[in-house]
Amino acid sequence: MRTLCASTLIGEFFVIGFAGLVAMKDPGLSSATVWTVSGVAMLLSVLLCGMITRPGGVQLGWALQFGLIASGFVVPTMFFLGAVFAGLWWASVHYGRKVDEAKARWAAQQAEGGPAEPDAA
Repeated sequence: MRTLCASTLIGEFFVIGFAGLVAMKDPGLSSATVWTVSGVAMLLSVLLCGMITRPGGVQLGWALQFGLIASGFVVPTMFFLGAVFAGLWWASVHYGRKVDEAKARWAAQQAEGGPAEPDAA
């Protein structure tokens, strides 16, 4: 799960940075505000890469997804991109857990002296 989720979060890091560049064109926003919000979100996305397997890591990831969607009120394209990344986040968590379960089953079979090849679960 960690690899899939971290890949999604790194993709979000770049999207958040580019959204910050687009938000800079809004005359009603100061550059300090834009880069403070974008910087915190970018930092959170990188820090979450190492926190995925810890308690609350996935929930913080969901919070980041909702924040990404909400950023569409500033940069309208982010409604779409936020929804895409929320879908990717769901898939990363869902299928990552399935992969982790399959790896655990395979490791248990190996410990018991089971077949040398992993089953195609």
